[in-house]
Amino acid sequence: MNRPAAPSHPVMSTAFLKDQIVPLLNQKQRYLDAVKAHGTPLYLVVSDVLTERAQRFQSVFQAHLPKTRFYYAMKSNSLPDISRILVSRGWGLDVSSGLELATALDLGAEDIIFSGPGKTMAELELAAAHPDRVTLLLDSTGECRRLMALLGKKQQPLCAGIRINCQPEGLWQKFGIMPEQLLPLYRAIQAHPFLKCTGLQFHSSWNLNPDRQIDTICSLGRLLRDMPANFLNSCRFLDIGGGYWPEKGEWLVSEDPLRHYHLPSVPLETFAQKIYTALKKHILPLTDLCICFEPGRWICNDAMHIIVQVTDKKMPDMAITDAGTNAVGWERFETDYFPVLNLTRPGLTEQPCRILGSLCTPHDVWGYACFGEQIQEGDILMIPFQGAYTYSLRQTFIKPLPQVVVI
Repeated sequence: MNRPAAPSHPVMSTAFLKDQIVPLLNQKQRYLDAVKAHGTPLYLVVSDVLTERAQRFQSVFQAHLPKTRFYYAMKSNSLPDISRILVSRGWGLDVSSGLELATALDLGAEDIIFSGPGKTMAELELAAAHPDRVTLLLDSTGECRRLMALLGKKQQPLCAGIRINCQPEGLWQKFGIMPEQLLPLYRAIQAHPFLKCTGLQFHSSWNLNPDRQIDTICSLGRLLRDMPANFLNSCRFLDIGGGYWPEKGEWLVSEDPLRHYHLPSVPLETFAQKIYTALKKHILPLTDLCICFEPGRWICNDAMHIIVQVTDKKMPDMAITDAGTNAVGWERFETDYFPVLNLTRPGLTEQPCRILGSLCTPHDVWGYACFGEQIQEGDILMIPFQGAYTYSLRQTFIKPLPQVVVI
């Protein structure tokens, strides 16, 4: 198995890693009780972790900004139970397709942002049918023309925002309009009897720190200073997207199964302070806006784990489990590191062992080491922190998918 070496990355400290897994091992009986009740494999959603993450994100930014709204990015984990829990606690939903929009409406969400490129006419019609619940974010001038034709035909009003492209390199050009298109697009909307522009959005991704968000806020401030006063007066919100990396940072594998790379992320409080400072300097003096947020990974990453059982011990250093990585949808663990915890024989010592799934592909890898005593057939293993971009990417490939259990 070829795994990437990344010698330029900092190595994760043993103490840091143990700090992450000790709280999980302290809760092992809770996880084993779920296995006893439901069997394996499982997607195990921990609802109190989800609500704590949401509450913390909200309170940290509200400490700096008086006017805020929060939208969970459904694409990060499309499990309806997660969206339902967050909606019940006052969150809106950020959707990126007609499928997600229909789910959000069925869940009773009252505040929905619909973003993303290439919206179909059916998707535009669904958004337009719920003007009291959906704010559509226009992604192109062509999309705007199609929407205006639809609204004109139906004689139906709709409020919309405009997505500004903040990464105009390469394939990132697919998202939003270029800054120089804002004024002519606004004038076209202004002339339409049924469409009203009420805000702007930008989105940057993979943010281990707020530098890219701050740069975009600075650029947006320069753009807004050249916009007419009636545009600024009509704007009610600025949606600054998501892409916040959890404070654990990004974890990567190395050639050594007991050495892991760690790209740290700054604390959420640093994001909030620096983003607020940039907004206060460049945006808020121009217009009084509600600042909207679309976190996904930061909210759901720690709130779901995958539980599997060892079905075969083929070699002293190779175990096969009852679930494959179709449960996460891609060969994640050939590059990304997550600890594997032996809940049956727990311990704080990590031992080399190839832990593989039961799919007919050699890329079916859960990990290259395990915390605990030597793995035996029948042991229950946990791969923690699998809430983000796993369930949404799952595949119906060869083996059944894990059952969802919410605790």
